[in-house]
Amino acid sequence: MAGAHEKVEKNIGLMMVMVIVLISIGGLVQIVPLFFMDSTTKPVEGLKPYTPLQLAGRDVYVREGCYLCHSQMIRPFRAETERYGHYSVAGEFVYDHPFQWGSKRTGPDLHRVGGRYSDAWHRAHLMNPRDVVPASVMPGYPWLADTVYGDAEAARLQKTMGVMNMLDGTAETPLYSKDEIAKAPDAIKGKTELEALIAYLQNLGTALKAKR
Repeated sequence: MAGAHEKVEKNIGLMMVMVIVLISIGGLVQIVPLFFMDSTTKPVEGLKPYTPLQLAGRDVYVREGCYLCHSQMIRPFRAETERYGHYSVAGEFVYDHPFQWGSKRTGPDLHRVGGRYSDAWHRAHLMNPRDVVPASVMPGYPWLADTVYGDAEAARLQKTMGVMNMLDGTAETPLYSKDEIAKAPDAIKGKTELEALIAYLQNLGTALKAKR
């Protein structure tokens, strides 16, 4: 037995292959079962697909790199739940492609920010964060209030909704019906990117909060 172990240790190529095999087996054992658990693949009760305006706001959130300073993942630790609210569960993210979990918290976690502040507070905060949080290091985004959605943005939103149907829906139960996709432009045209971003933020984490 000792001789076999010594042979593996002295043969770098064999050792690398065995390490890769062991890591692969361990990873599969941990990951594969998750694909067959309802708690990780099914939406939590009350969770609905993003509305057209919320979906447009999510695109703004991603484009501006908000995930670089804000996470959307509350860990199941007392220090986290007392500050941010109920810990995040997998079923809350089934409509997110890609996930916005993040890994850095220059600013606070935003997963339960929905409904915590008024629209007016968010507007003031996004225009100039220090007006409501004097110690904030977050930059302002005043241009979002001047950027109005037009035909080009509406057409792009319809394509996004179609892609989400391909990712999440089936022929029987698509996330968005043809009628909803057709009416999507009316939901955002004339709105500003600031309004869309606020709509997205106000939706975050609300399904589980409402359930509780």
